[in-house]
Amino acid sequence: MHPEQVTRPEPARLRTSDTEREEIAEIVRAAMAEGRLSLDEGEERLAGAYAAKYRDELDQLTRDLPHGGRQALARMPHRRAATRRSLQRHGSFVMIAAGVLTALWLLSGAHWFWPAIPLFFLVMGLIRHACWGHYELRYTHTAHLRH
Repeated sequence: MHPEQVTRPEPARLRTSDTEREEIAEIVRAAMAEGRLSLDEGEERLAGAYAAKYRDELDQLTRDLPHGGRQALARMPHRRAATRRSLQRHGSFVMIAAGVLTALWLLSGAHWFWPAIPLFFLVMGLIRHACWGHYELRYTHTAHLRH
């Protein structure tokens, strides 16, 4: 067979899940709350989100929104509260780990404060979470849409 005559199968369209549909519907609601979509257009997109069978159909519903509508979603009150709770849990974990590591250092009798090394990484992770924690949603969403 000649190489030009070989047909390559088209990539299969991936079906969407209820979780993905609900996430897009939440983005559309956030865009409506911001005033980026009219009530009619928003309801039309919501109907499209719930009727979608494939992932590429969902992507088209938010493509014309800034950053795919994810910034508006991150500014919703319940999302901000969830981010705040997550950050508080992370901070509590770092404080407990600092207490345990310091107690171990005191019990070890070491002269050099060795817990400084793991505490440095724990605190840097907390700082990263505080500054860039909102990017997790966008990364997760776009990653599963492209697979």
